[in-house]
Amino acid sequence: MDLAYFDNNATTPLDPRAAEAMRPWLGERFGNPSSVHRFGQAAREAVEHARCQVAALLGADPLQVVFTASGTEANNTVMAAIGRACQYRGELVISQLEHPSVRVAAEQLAAAGMTVRRVAPGPDGVIDAGAVAAALSPETRLVALMLANNEVGTLQPVAEVAALCRSLGIPVLCDAVQALGKVPVLVGEMGVDYLTVAAHKCHGPLGAAALVVRPEAGFAPLLLGGGQERRRRAATENVAALVGFGASSESARLTLGPRGRHLTALRDRFEGGLSTIPDVVVHCQSSPRLPHTSHVAFLGVEAESLLVRLDLAGFAVSTGSACSSGVVEPSKTLLAMGISPREALASLRISFGMANSLDEVDRFLAVLPEEVSALRRLAPVARA
Repeated sequence: MDLAYFDNNATTPLDPRAAEAMRPWLGERFGNPSSVHRFGQAAREAVEHARCQVAALLGADPLQVVFTASGTEANNTVMAAIGRACQYRGELVISQLEHPSVRVAAEQLAAAGMTVRRVAPGPDGVIDAGAVAAALSPETRLVALMLANNEVGTLQPVAEVAALCRSLGIPVLCDAVQALGKVPVLVGEMGVDYLTVAAHKCHGPLGAAALVVRPEAGFAPLLLGGGQERRRRAATENVAALVGFGASSESARLTLGPRGRHLTALRDRFEGGLSTIPDVVVHCQSSPRLPHTSHVAFLGVEAESLLVRLDLAGFAVSTGSACSSGVVEPSKTLLAMGISPREALASLRISFGMANSLDEVDRFLAVLPEEVSALRRLAPVARA
């Protein structure tokens, strides 16, 4: 059976160029980047070269880049630092679209004494900058607004919100993990104080990510101990993973335009072929969104059951964020957009990647109508 992987928002296959760059550091080359001998110096050089490659993709100064092990760690670092800096007093403003690494961290800060104001998206899956402005107060200590939602793929007005917050002296955290390598992510143009990205969403390896910190922004490390990352993140660097992160970033920087066109073609072919299936809703189709993400409700179908049938047929898709998989409950993102629980539970996320082809999409469209129809016959669910 030919298998097709359409879950690239969860993770992406490793770019062969990243794999090749990593290979020596998984065997014959090794060293602790903090060591002063030649083995350590070689490892340090590899890490710093990767830092420059990641910074180039983000339009940042390499000195702004703090390597972490995940986007979750990067987001947690900022949230925890803000809480400690204000002694858990004051307010946070976050969107209801945020990843759990921001959302749950905000809940922790609320339990410690801070107030959390949550801004809901419109039905189009986009946060209104005016709604963020209305939520601000003299007590606001941080605004968190992701660049691209990991479920429906909508792009958010980060630069507009950041400009407003900058004028008021309020720092902004932008989770750009899902956008990396699909659309331009330029920290200077966005004007945010903290930006987080992860390698594995951009055809890099798992276990490598980065937090970009504006020089004037306050910062305190989450992990304490050694002096790694210029005392901003204690822990011996994962040299192989960071080398892969650097290589995948370089590849993305050099091919961003063609990537976007390829991914858009895949998504548009898929969505154009859905007309053969009755009672289908493509969420946020007219909104600004990532070129590779399609979020679709097949009314009258339980999405979990459809996912299993499609997997058996050779197609990997998702019912939502991988971080909440295994919990059959309506997506918080979809509910915040005003989508009914029934429609939310009938929704699949299909996210394409550079390894996918139009032929795979066509094979998917040949199978999908029958799988949906079969479920509607076997286990009818109300479509309203």
